[in-house]
Amino acid sequence: MKILFIHQNFPGQYKHLAPMLARQGHDCLALTLRVKGPGTWQGVRVLPYALPERARQDVHPWLVDLDTKVTRGEACYRAARALRDQGYRPDLILAHPGWGESLFLRDLWPEVRLGLYCELYHLADWPHLNFDPEFAASDADLEVLRIRMKNINNHLHFEQAQGGISPTRFQADTFPAPFRERITVVHDGIDTTATCPAPDARLTIEGHCDLTREDEVITFVNRNLEPYRGYHIFMRALPRLLRERSRATVLIVGGDEVSYGARAPQGQTWKQIFIGEMRGQIPDADWARVRFLGRLSHDRFLRLLQVSRVHVYLTYPFVLSWSLMEAMACGAAVVASDTAPVREVISDDETGRLVDFFDGDALVAQTCALLEDDAARARLGGAARDLIRMRYDLRTVSLPAQVQWVGGLAQGSLVG
Repeated sequence: MKILFIHQNFPGQYKHLAPMLARQGHDCLALTLRVKGPGTWQGVRVLPYALPERARQDVHPWLVDLDTKVTRGEACYRAARALRDQGYRPDLILAHPGWGESLFLRDLWPEVRLGLYCELYHLADWPHLNFDPEFAASDADLEVLRIRMKNINNHLHFEQAQGGISPTRFQADTFPAPFRERITVVHDGIDTTATCPAPDARLTIEGHCDLTREDEVITFVNRNLEPYRGYHIFMRALPRLLRERSRATVLIVGGDEVSYGARAPQGQTWKQIFIGEMRGQIPDADWARVRFLGRLSHDRFLRLLQVSRVHVYLTYPFVLSWSLMEAMACGAAVVASDTAPVREVISDDETGRLVDFFDGDALVAQTCALLEDDAARARLGGAARDLIRMRYDLRTVSLPAQVQWVGGLAQGSLVG
């Protein structure tokens, strides 16, 4: 079977699925913006396409998002048309539609089945919108309209696709019922063989110290340090946490950019804004125990999780982070926000501890309680790892289910 992958940052969520399908003998080809020239990656032919240079044009602010998606969709269409004109015809298209690349591909191949990676449908009611009153839109009525416009790309894809796959039930359930019925919930998968507890793990922080399981390490991880992932809540809890745990080292991982939500005020970063807000409440001796590590290689990131005594994870009602599930796979004791996506993997006092997203005092209390209780940490961490292995293991659960979904999509036998 000829399978065409579309992802602006290939392999993205197809990191494991595409090579598996190639190993099974399928002819796999990917179109992506990520590479500059043609090549092969783990048996998958990878071809680049480029965005056109285009003068900035005036459009309504609510249409800027759609404008970028149509631009990408046109560029991908042109690259795919060149392939078609050379005689290429896929049997199946697997696409992440989030950036618009796959908008026009079935205009080229109307008979080819299309499967979508369904990351999120933007809902305009609480708690999906204005969950955090501190960062709520100044005009709530207009924000509802803007969010609704963001779903135009989703709807343009819905009418073309024969099926979808979504990593969590929370994400799948954001989609409207008519399309939700065509979505299969299968997580991308956690490699629990590599992502595992390591009693002898050691994390070296250059110029500072080596940390092991013998140290009291608290970890907090975002892709980027921003309110959507509770960075402000954690930072505001930090002075008390440091006072109460005089031997703790706090490791904070994340970049300075914005992945989700609003950007920081001009010329600032959310990281620096909340450091500035809290730094005066933290004595120098305590501040010396806080390490901002930026972004880490995956190997170093796993060592960080393996030496973590308590891992803190906070999120708005939004896409669940891989970092949480990897922390659980490493057997970490987790304190997390009691928000809908988190409850899909953490049950309070079974696989972690849940606290109200906005309750910094509860966050500190639960973190300190776990730091004092070796037995509770072992129980929660062991149960967390067991859950990830049972429901999300890459090789035994997720990847076989993804391959089965591809087969059902090709045969027209999918059931959501």
